[in-house]
Amino acid sequence: EIAKFECHFINGTEKVRLVIRHFYNREEIVRFDSDVGRYVGLTPYAEKAARNLNSDPATLEDARNAVDTYCRHNYELATPFLVERR
Repeated sequence: EIAKFECHFINGTEKVRLVIRHFYNREEIVRFDSDVGRYVGLTPYAEKAARNLNSDPATLEDARNAVDTYCRHNYELATPFLVERR
């Protein structure tokens, strides 16, 4: 299993979207999209796992807060090296 975190920035950090994608055997099974605000199962088995993840308020809160703690934090660190570099 592997998880991939994707941060999508629109106009700096004004609009930030986080997508957490979980894969098993090269197939995406569960996805969290900060615009949707909950986990979505992409296979029949993963639908049950997504229901379990969505029923836990602490897990959902952590995923929703990751926009600030992961995306915005890393944007602030990487901007001088990636955006302002010539």
